[in-house]
Amino acid sequence: MNNSISRRTFLHHSVGTVTGTALGLGAMTAIGAENVSGANERVNIAMIGCGGRGNFVARGLIEKGACITYLCDLQSPRLEKSWKFLSEVQNTKPKLVSNMKEVLDAKDVDAVVVATPDHWHAPATVLACQAGKDVYVEKPHSHCIWESQKMIEAARKYKRIVQVGTQNRSGPYILSALEYIKTGKLGKISLVKVYNMFPGGPFKLGTSDKCPDDFDWDKWLGRAPERPYHQRIVHGGWLHYWDFNSGIMFGNAIHQLDLALMMMGDPPLPTSVRSLGVKYCHDGDESEIPDIHNISWDFGTFVMTFDLTRYQRYMEDTSTTIRRNDLFPYWTMNATRIELYGSSLLMTLGRHGGGWIVQQPGGGIVDKMFGRPCDEPHYENFLACIKSRKAPTADVGIVHNSNVVMHMSNIAHRVGNVALKYDSKTGKFDNDDANKLIKDTYRKGYEIPDQV
Repeated sequence: MNNSISRRTFLHHSVGTVTGTALGLGAMTAIGAENVSGANERVNIAMIGCGGRGNFVARGLIEKGACITYLCDLQSPRLEKSWKFLSEVQNTKPKLVSNMKEVLDAKDVDAVVVATPDHWHAPATVLACQAGKDVYVEKPHSHCIWESQKMIEAARKYKRIVQVGTQNRSGPYILSALEYIKTGKLGKISLVKVYNMFPGGPFKLGTSDKCPDDFDWDKWLGRAPERPYHQRIVHGGWLHYWDFNSGIMFGNAIHQLDLALMMMGDPPLPTSVRSLGVKYCHDGDESEIPDIHNISWDFGTFVMTFDLTRYQRYMEDTSTTIRRNDLFPYWTMNATRIELYGSSLLMTLGRHGGGWIVQQPGGGIVDKMFGRPCDEPHYENFLACIKSRKAPTADVGIVHNSNVVMHMSNIAHRVGNVALKYDSKTGKFDNDDANKLIKDTYRKGYEIPDQV
């Protein structure tokens, strides 16, 4: 985790020197908004949150020509570990800081990578936009529906590029699949099936050591309700709690969800959701997240279903070998496939390089394309858009709907595994308890203001 703006100063942090005049978040000007790197200049980037995924993204951006000038994390051991990994592709050592304010105030930062736990994605993105920084934010980009809208508002108001880390949207084979669907060869698509079916075991919190003296647990919690420090939560256990995460499966499955909606032309939001999440598979499991989650949405012209599991051992994601070569997965046991049922033909699509096939009656393959991972073109697109100021392929406004669709299913589960109707014009459900979960609760000092 990233950040070091204190609970007392989050709404009143200085936009000048450390002792400068304090301004509220809403009054923060787009510092450096005009200081965008020219077409031939190297883009300077700071990473906020130095975990595994953040390091991978930062390294990819360096390899595409960016320079990492700051690494920011509340856990000091991760800073040096991150730099050791990045030093293999960059010679100049970045500044290692625990205070996100230093990153936001820095003149030598054009953009930030937000790779924190989910509950900090939106606050960090809003702050970065207000500070005149472009943003690459990991998925899922918000912790609730309301936050996603605030992120769009901040991006538009401060004229910022905000790219979400749903990298499939930049993949050549994905764009090819989309063009194939547009030809109409599949026929009318009335049913889309999405899968995220991984192995898993019971989660147990266990005992905790004392909070390290140099670690600020309060800042790590951010907007989340206060609770005692626990090292297991900080080190990956946060994935099992609604306060910090959108569901351990959805932290992964948002890729397929976003990709499926892209294939369907990024339709308007669904009119209803039905959600059944249960914990049947693991004895003694302390996770708040179901181990089986079955969902369906009605989009008016088609139905989309999603099966998420975390127990069986025989389903597998598309392997690195398949992603790097002209190979297809064994689709029947592929954990992350998408199936688009046209009236004439069936398309099966893989994420992250799985490729796609189209089958006719009897199972014969009539069209196909092998795939490659989509990370590199996604980084290229982000850096190009920083310079051109054009909207990126996974602009936060485009990905907003898949984010809302994800949160709709979680809300329907959390209020009792119910069916909900949704009015996209008002942004409300037909259920008072569900409407209470549209916006998070925020501890004092960590609020995102209504007017960003």
